[in-house]
Amino acid sequence: MTTAGTTPPALDADALLRDPGIRIVVCCGSGGVGKTTTAAALGVRAAEHGRKVVVLTIDPARRLAQSMGIDQLDNVPRRVGGIGGDGELHAMMLDMKRTFDETVEAHADAERARAILENPFYQSLSAGFAGTQEYMAMEKLGQLRARDEWDLIIVDTPPSRSALDFLDAPKRLGSFLDGTFIRMLMAPAKIGGRAGMKFLNVGMSMMTGTLGKLLGGQFLRDVQTFVAAMDTMFGGFRTRADATYKLLQAPGTAFLVVATPERDALREAAYFVERLAAEKMPLAGLVLNRTHASEASRLSAEQALAAAENLEAARIVDQTAGKTGLRDPSVTPSPETAGSAPSAPPGSPAGPADPQDRSRADEAREGSASHPHDDARERQDTTDTKKRTDAPEQAGAPGTAGPTDGPHDERPLAVEDLTVGLLRLHAERMQLVAREATTRDRFTALHPEVAVTAVAALPGDVHDLDGLRAVGERLAEGAGSGAA
Repeated sequence: MTTAGTTPPALDADALLRDPGIRIVVCCGSGGVGKTTTAAALGVRAAEHGRKVVVLTIDPARRLAQSMGIDQLDNVPRRVGGIGGDGELHAMMLDMKRTFDETVEAHADAERARAILENPFYQSLSAGFAGTQEYMAMEKLGQLRARDEWDLIIVDTPPSRSALDFLDAPKRLGSFLDGTFIRMLMAPAKIGGRAGMKFLNVGMSMMTGTLGKLLGGQFLRDVQTFVAAMDTMFGGFRTRADATYKLLQAPGTAFLVVATPERDALREAAYFVERLAAEKMPLAGLVLNRTHASEASRLSAEQALAAAENLEAARIVDQTAGKTGLRDPSVTPSPETAGSAPSAPPGSPAGPADPQDRSRADEAREGSASHPHDDARERQDTTDTKKRTDAPEQAGAPGTAGPTDGPHDERPLAVEDLTVGLLRLHAERMQLVAREATTRDRFTALHPEVAVTAVAALPGDVHDLDGLRAVGERLAEGAGSGAA
């Protein structure tokens, strides 16, 4: 259900995963759209297609480890058991600080590395500096690709407020390390001795005075020590960031934008698609996650609601309690009453119209009240009524008599109630399907070139390998269904 002329091409997830030329798949998108589950499902499916796969997640919720049956994920790839076929699946979770520490240890001698790792400013920077997590994800990706140990690396990007942070982080951290503030702090160390201190006192007196009041003099000394120790490594950070950025632009990389069929998520997806195009990064397509459909789509929401309202209206008119004076046709009158009360002419449901007839009918009823066999008949009538009430085949069956008159009889008409409820549920589902289609069509109209696969929503949460396999199957089966 797309606007005319905007049917998107189909995203063939299996073809992407089987292609030996694809070495990196990056799952990106806004938060809460299912990136982690999508990345894990792709990893399971690629491994069971025979590839050696590692999934790198930056999700702090650790749901990936739980779904793969691993007690704990850390900075070391761990093999996942239970994978069929000849492939292998490994999984790991980015440890931001540990990755930063490994980078320092790999690019500095032992003495300088120890000085950096023990520096308080470095410890703060490596644990929570803005953009550090995203930068270290790029750093770890570069490390994994350099080892050339896996056929396919699948990256679950950080759960950031904006999907663009993943691309911006290397430049942002590089700009910080190469910025004026750092270069000014580096200058005294380069000049050395009294000249250096003189430069620091003259050139930074105002800044150090302000920062000293806010952060303390010890903070500035820690920063200076950190900068002096990291001096030889700054160029390395920039070089590796540039190399990883080029790796993401290479033909062997494929970006998958993950979104749900909701306005905000698809707006973010559209923005990210445009950014990838501007950065000349290869976009494989859009994974439209948690979509809904109906097997009874021929019955529209409007038709279902109208049918429910008509059925409810008919039931209100058809209530036995509302038919004043009508006898229950299933109750046979006593012989005395039948013999003494003349039958009512057609069109006169209220009984005998002649006053004498009414008088005789009253006398007959009074006489029957004192009949010696009254108690037996009353017990028999009660038994008959109970049988009718308890008969399951008569409970709400069309064409059968309703419950006996009386203020305490509240027996529900189960079939009608159930039918009305199902009609209203179907109307809600069809309204949801229509909203999702409209939102999807807006995206497709803006980006008709983007291939789409729709992943139908599962009835429950994914918590094991079977659940990930189910998501992978829906990823493969949904090729082009985003346009259906």
